[in-house]
Amino acid sequence: MKHNLIAIIILFMSTTIMAQDRMDRNEKIKTLKVAYITEKLDLSKTEAEKFWPIYNDFEENMHELRKAAYEDRKLIDYENLTEEQATDLIKKFKESNIQKNNLYSKYLSDLQKVLSSKKIVLLKKAEDDFKRKMFEEFKKRRHEKKDRP
Repeated sequence: MKHNLIAIIILFMSTTIMAQDRMDRNEKIKTLKVAYITEKLDLSKTEAEKFWPIYNDFEENMHELRKAAYEDRKLIDYENLTEEQATDLIKKFKESNIQKNNLYSKYLSDLQKVLSSKKIVLLKKAEDDFKRKMFEEFKKRRHEKKDRP
């Protein structure tokens, strides 16, 4: 009984530590992204105060839409999918894309109230550049990890 309790505690602690590491990593990436975007856009203090709430709200809403779509896809039984179920899923996919497009349109309109159009275009480039750099870093670290004994 005592060994079972110890095993459960160790399992719980390792799961918690792994989740904490993931959260720490996500927070680090978010911090790097904020710094990168702020530098690339050369935001003034006033612009930053207005920009970041809009940006963070958009990111959070997009994350929720992606998460919901992922959860829906996880529930699909592809082996036993009927034509009617597939049609319903396509309808959901379309609705999800419409929601994302509406959210993005609102986001751009909100940004235009606080940033110049040039800075909005530079924002898109900065986001793309940041993603590319993160992906390259991920590949590099993964490759280094393979080479270790």
